[in-house]
Amino acid sequence: MSTTQPYTPSTDRILAGVALMLGFCLTAPMLDMAAKLASATLPVGQITAARFIVQCAMMAPFVWIMGQSLRVARAQWLALVFRAALLLISTFCFIAAIRVMPLADALAIVFVAPFIVLLVGKFYLGEDVGPRRVGAAMIGFVGVLLVIQPSFAAFGAVALFPLGTAIGFAFYILVTRGLSRRMHPVTLQFHTGLIASLLCLPLLLLAQGSGTELMDLVWPEGIAWLWLFGVGCFAAVSHMMMTYALSLAPSATLAPLQYLELPVATLLGYLVFQDFPNALTLTGITIIIGAGLYMIHRERVTARQLVTERAAPPI
Repeated sequence: MSTTQPYTPSTDRILAGVALMLGFCLTAPMLDMAAKLASATLPVGQITAARFIVQCAMMAPFVWIMGQSLRVARAQWLALVFRAALLLISTFCFIAAIRVMPLADALAIVFVAPFIVLLVGKFYLGEDVGPRRVGAAMIGFVGVLLVIQPSFAAFGAVALFPLGTAIGFAFYILVTRGLSRRMHPVTLQFHTGLIASLLCLPLLLLAQGSGTELMDLVWPEGIAWLWLFGVGCFAAVSHMMMTYALSLAPSATLAPLQYLELPVATLLGYLVFQDFPNALTLTGITIIIGAGLYMIHRERVTARQLVTERAAPPI
């Protein structure tokens, strides 16, 4: 009787995946830095649109070079539009937040997204999630509240924008799970950029001349052009590195590395904007990281138990 052995990626593939994930953790905060620098003179809506327009333009040559088809099954269009809209809203909320908030504070709140995904999976999608992981998610929310409290006192309601980003990004992840099995990463990134651009541009044109601070278009001057391009460029590069990293190495190996984004963002915030989290915020960030890493640990333990149970001979 033949048995099918589970696929185990080679050491070289795992190391390449780890290197790409580390590249993501170094590059993604550069996107946030460029967006914060651009927000000094440009409206949030314009920066958001630039992020997707540049991403679409950068992905187009790769789609052609790799011979990928741009055709999409009719059943997938609704999910694609929903995915792009979720990422558009998430991006807008985050840029609106870091316009006034420190990078590390805003990013720490966004890291509640994995906890939201877990809780939605358990209570709405019926996924098997144990009480320990639910408890870790609840503790992670406590950490988020510790970060929000001083930020809300200092910046007002804008401190809640990263929470909107976390909710939007959590559902974006859930939609991406299904689409990623049926579409190539490059094609998926191209369509996301294209659809989000088409959704964003009419809103900007309607807002032009309205005096709305977050949406009224402004002609960029000088180095602002570089920041706008940087937002889209760093977004495209970082997300492609993460996508390919997940195709090379197990997600359980890569997931803990994503928390390196927080110290990188903290360092950039200090060096570029002279921002540094206070003691209460640092405590909240530590709780979020600890809860997230424990949740990942429990997922690994559960996965090993499932493998053991399936491999056990029938009695």
